[in-house]
Amino acid sequence: MIEIRGVEKLQMYKGKKILVIIPAYNESHNIEHTLQSLTDEGMEIDYLIINDCSKDNTLDILKRLNSNYVDLPINLGIGGGVQTGYKYAFRNGYDIAIQMDGDGQHIPKYIRDLIEPIIRDEADLVVGSRFLDKEGFQSSWMRRLGINFLSWLIHVCCGVKIKDVTSGFRAANRKVIKLFARNYAQDYPEPESLVTSAVSGIRILEVPVVMKERTGGRSSITSLRSIYYMVKVSAAIILRREAIK
Repeated sequence: MIEIRGVEKLQMYKGKKILVIIPAYNESHNIEHTLQSLTDEGMEIDYLIINDCSKDNTLDILKRLNSNYVDLPINLGIGGGVQTGYKYAFRNGYDIAIQMDGDGQHIPKYIRDLIEPIIRDEADLVVGSRFLDKEGFQSSWMRRLGINFLSWLIHVCCGVKIKDVTSGFRAANRKVIKLFARNYAQDYPEPESLVTSAVSGIRILEVPVVMKERTGGRSSITSLRSIYYMVKVSAAIILRREAIK
């Protein structure tokens, strides 16, 4: 049984109903700070945390804070967790959904920069990029090498040039919410979802943001897994491109 403690009403920002989707797996060190930083921003938007069957006390913290959350009974991984949020957003009539990590790396003040192009109807999907202005945490050299390769591959396969293809800080309009609620990659979904979007005719825009380095817990992608990640995702990008054509 999935435990849901969801938002009680839809708040409006510039006439749009906006939901921030925050996937969380073993984020007891970070989730309270993440929620506080979102609250401090003072925007009239809703949020929903997807607790992906954490093994630590993440759920206890969410209950103590009286948070809005979905508690998954089994671990679905980052793709399944995020897609749960998109399904919730679609079924509850949200106009815009924001992806924001629960580890504190994403800074809520940039949410406005993500959603403004959608409100102005300049894009359907907006990606927050560390690499446009090159400010803040830039990741390790090995990961940057892999990201640059994946960026090149997506450009070759789909004709879309995005520098920060692994960014999990994104905004999606209703059209993309519907697409992702039905079709979202489950393993390392960020690059593959760009392929899905590009092939589906989604307008993709990249805007500069600043990100922080994780201060607690562990990333799901270690240095040793970076090479595996690049090979696996490269194959997945090519296969997904052919499957959707």
